[in-house]
Amino acid sequence: MELAQLLQKTINENGLNQTIFAKRINATQAQVSDWLSGKSKPNYENLRSIAINFKIDANNLLNIKSNRETFTNVELFAGAGGLALGLEQAGFINLLSNDFDKDSCNTLKTNRPDWNVVCDSVENLAEQNLLKKLNLQEGELDLLSGGYPCQSFSYAGKKLGLNDVRGTMFYYFAKILKQLKPKMFLAENVKGLVSHDGGKTLQTMINVFEEIGYHVQYKVLNAWDFGVAEKRERVVIIGIRNDIKGEYNYPTPYAYKPVLRDVLNDVPKSEGASYPQSKKEVFDLVPPGGCWRDLPEDVAKAYMKGSYNLGGGKTGMARRISWDEPSLTILCSPCMKQTDRCHPEETRPFTVRESARIQSFPDEWQFSGNMYSKYKQIGNAVPVNMAKEIGLSIVRFLKEVK
Repeated sequence: MELAQLLQKTINENGLNQTIFAKRINATQAQVSDWLSGKSKPNYENLRSIAINFKIDANNLLNIKSNRETFTNVELFAGAGGLALGLEQAGFINLLSNDFDKDSCNTLKTNRPDWNVVCDSVENLAEQNLLKKLNLQEGELDLLSGGYPCQSFSYAGKKLGLNDVRGTMFYYFAKILKQLKPKMFLAENVKGLVSHDGGKTLQTMINVFEEIGYHVQYKVLNAWDFGVAEKRERVVIIGIRNDIKGEYNYPTPYAYKPVLRDVLNDVPKSEGASYPQSKKEVFDLVPPGGCWRDLPEDVAKAYMKGSYNLGGGKTGMARRISWDEPSLTILCSPCMKQTDRCHPEETRPFTVRESARIQSFPDEWQFSGNMYSKYKQIGNAVPVNMAKEIGLSIVRFLKEVK
């Protein structure tokens, strides 16, 4: 069925005219008229609104050839949705998001009730016939994305294959990749993966991806380069199916890099962790941009304990961020002694909503669970703006090779 036919069928079955249909999906009557006549096509937001309001399977819209300016993705290890949301903003329609954590799944369902959120282990998901579940043909999906946890394993140099990494979360990502055979995949991980075990762990992953049929490249990106007021470095692995020819380019860094002053204006009030009085008395002595080195020696020794004599930087201890710098990496726990991030003016950790702002989540994105679950979800997330820029770079490539 052509797009215009599907839209007309939807209008007729619901007893509507073009004007009322347009209002239901936040469009104009003129736009709807153009869609029905074939003069133009609905954009991503239009399609999403149609799917939600009239309970149309997104796959039915995407399978219409006249509407292939949109792209599809499946997300594994989705967490609170930072990567998936950024990809959505870049133009992807999410066909499935998977995570095992119930709070994360509830976060996804709360914010995107139209998404197909599967709250189950990736081990179980990998055993399902996902092509049938998603009504897809092998190779039809545009992108498989996700940040699988990186367990310690190393077989590099031995040219071992998929079966040799069983028992790791990477194995299940690769197994689903092998089943779906999307045009591209995107895997995000900690910067340390590049050097882990002398680079052997990453090379093992690349060997497996190549065995499945992908050309692989990777690069360490810093979220601060892409509109995020946070120093957060991650390795971004991109795979392109071997039958697709073209040159993929990572996104170009922004000219301006934001600082906390740029993003922590008028942040909605929310819950937040607090320091015990003894720790607060220490932080009261630390200036914005400072750390334990700015403390009186006796206070520093008492606070640092054995770490004081170990040497090295340790500048994350008793660290107060200034307004004129980006945050250090937002972590899962807001007040770990070795990785403190204190508010520039007030002697406290960043609140839940401040942490979300720093990670570039929109204020309307709600997190489920208790306070510490919310901190964990935010700390584990890919910054939304960074994800969007990566998504846009993938969209540019897919359009070029289409």
